[in-house]
Amino acid sequence: MTRYFTEDSSVESVNARMGGDTDPRLAEIMACLVEHLHAFAKETHLTQAEWGLAVDFLTRTGQICSGERQEFILLSDVLGLSMLVDAVNNRRPPGATENTVLGPFHVENAPVRQMGDCISLDGKGESCLFEGRVIDPDGRPIKGASIDVWSDNEDGFYDVQQPGIQPKWNNRGIFITGDDGRYAFVGIKPVSYPIPDDGPVGKLLGKLGRHPYRPAHMHYMVKARGHQDLVTHTFVGGDPYLESDAVFGVKSTLVAPYDKRADADTIWRSPFDFVLVPQAA
Repeated sequence: MTRYFTEDSSVESVNARMGGDTDPRLAEIMACLVEHLHAFAKETHLTQAEWGLAVDFLTRTGQICSGERQEFILLSDVLGLSMLVDAVNNRRPPGATENTVLGPFHVENAPVRQMGDCISLDGKGESCLFEGRVIDPDGRPIKGASIDVWSDNEDGFYDVQQPGIQPKWNNRGIFITGDDGRYAFVGIKPVSYPIPDDGPVGKLLGKLGRHPYRPAHMHYMVKARGHQDLVTHTFVGGDPYLESDAVFGVKSTLVAPYDKRADADTIWRSPFDFVLVPQAA
């Protein structure tokens, strides 16, 4: 055991203080964190003023958090950590639909709707038919799959951000597939919107010369017995923020077509098939 702290022995000094009965996984994580944190400080020759600024930034980040706002998750998002953790924990074989971040606006127990129903309750925005199949890796339809969907409105806000302005459950719904595995519903073509940028994380983005925008997307949570849960988005092809999403959520396989329709009930049509991985995989 290293008795005294020195610059050269900093990692060993700190990690040696952990007790022998520490939970093994906690010990592994903390030892690795200390190693990388100390290496960062040494590599960058971190000054005391910079260290103090970092402590102040983290303090202000915590102070702005509330029951409705989680600035630390936002910080994780804009640093790419949220997407990295999601990717590490949701590795799937080629051909399977890829995961992306859940986001802060999912609401449990959305109403179950009839296939083909419209989820836009305020009637605003450019109408769009979303349709496709839920299938397994061999292309077989999956019956009884639950498809939980939600999106922003034409102004870039979710219903939970505007209680009393938007109807409850606006642009939300759950659909259950039949024997053919097909789904269809009418919503609106989503629009791009900024993440909250009035706090410490937004100011950090400004200092880094980064914008706060997310490209337009529709959220999906797809579940079926015997298959891995899927949490994902489909993104509007051609959106100007596809390659600079503030939270790094875009994957090329999730960019969906949006086809303009003539002489139809909706202005747009967006087809997309979801390929679920069996649980055993």
